[in-house]
Amino acid sequence: MSTPAVTTPSRWRALTRHHLFWPVAVLIALLLVNVPFTPDFFAIRMTDGHLYGSLVSIVLFGSPLILVAVGMTLVIATGGIDLSVGAVVAITGALTCSYISDQADQNALAGVFLAMGIGLVAAVVCGLWNGFLVARMGIQPIIATLIIMVAGRGVAQLITDGQIITINSEPYKLIGGGYWLTLPFSIFVVAAVVAVTVALTRRTALGLLVESVGGNAEASRLVGIRSRRIKIMVYMFCALCAGIAGLMISSNTSAADGNNAGLWIELDAILAVVIGGTSLLGGRFSIGGTVIGALVIQTLTTTIYTIGVPTQTNLVFKAVVVIVVCLLQSPKFRAKVFGAKGRARTTAPAEPTTPADAAPKMEVSR
Repeated sequence: MSTPAVTTPSRWRALTRHHLFWPVAVLIALLLVNVPFTPDFFAIRMTDGHLYGSLVSIVLFGSPLILVAVGMTLVIATGGIDLSVGAVVAITGALTCSYISDQADQNALAGVFLAMGIGLVAAVVCGLWNGFLVARMGIQPIIATLIIMVAGRGVAQLITDGQIITINSEPYKLIGGGYWLTLPFSIFVVAAVVAVTVALTRRTALGLLVESVGGNAEASRLVGIRSRRIKIMVYMFCALCAGIAGLMISSNTSAADGNNAGLWIELDAILAVVIGGTSLLGGRFSIGGTVIGALVIQTLTTTIYTIGVPTQTNLVFKAVVVIVVCLLQSPKFRAKVFGAKGRARTTAPAEPTTPADAAPKMEVSR
């Protein structure tokens, strides 16, 4: 007997099923929206050996968000959430700038490196605390991280005495506002962090362990995976990424603001992770999707100012665009609106062919 031909989906349909298709499509659409309002939006010029342009600015100002979102991706992949990253950004910047401002020579490399080390150690300690509460004490992640989200702002303001600390350090300025090889130095920092994260999670078994913990932490524990250590590790890594972002933000402004630094960045990071295709329920994750999602958020912010959206409505406009992106990523929504066919369902088990198989089974009552 000849087997029936199996119909394969078209290239277009196969392309739209890729988890990065819709985030990339939305990113391109947002970039194109700016062209009528800014004809030279895609222009990149060289001035004093530095590259300038709207695209360079999007990557530059989106670098802290990309870092925070990358760390948030691994936390969400374990089935958790981290609301404290904004406060960690503020604490790191406050500690670093406070130490630099107390130095007689703010341009001394040793002092700058020591200040950065102190800030990053404080960030990792915050992540260790979050991981301890979640993994060891069994507290819900949203509650455990809410503690530092609330208290961390107070700690940052205690460090700065409620003032904005300004510094004048050229070595420190390099991290968030300096250039290297004609490009903003922060781009190289982000590229290095993303590359290391991808290498550790996709070239080793670490990524599989994180996904298994997010899929079923108890089952992972029973098969020998130390899920508690995995959770503590990802919270520490997320806090480290937030700490580096805090260095970038305070470096770019040459100041530490304990009240406003990193304000609401945790919400943008979560949105970037969701736009990138990572489920909030945990399990599989996509670092590349998160990077694109963060660029979508930053491009949206730039577009809001470019097209002249009123300040009092920009958050509503931003929310509407995010909802549209999430709906476009939903297979059920696309099936209803565009009439797209879902994936082929698995075949049902064959009907019984013998009388014995077809006969109903008798229940034995006790």
